[in-house]
Amino acid sequence: MDYKDLYFFLFGKLADAAETPENGNEEKALSILINAQREAEEAYLQMTETE
Repeated sequence: MDYKDLYFFLFGKLADAAETPENGNEEKALSILINAQREAEEAYLQMTETE
């Protein structure tokens, strides 16, 4: 995964989270963002370990 992939991953998750409160589920939106942050951080750390 490169930086471009991380950007698209996070952008997609942000879009998912932005749609969720419209359905009345703010907690799920927050969960989506927290999980996306964790996944992106893990992917970034893996990228930097292989360099």
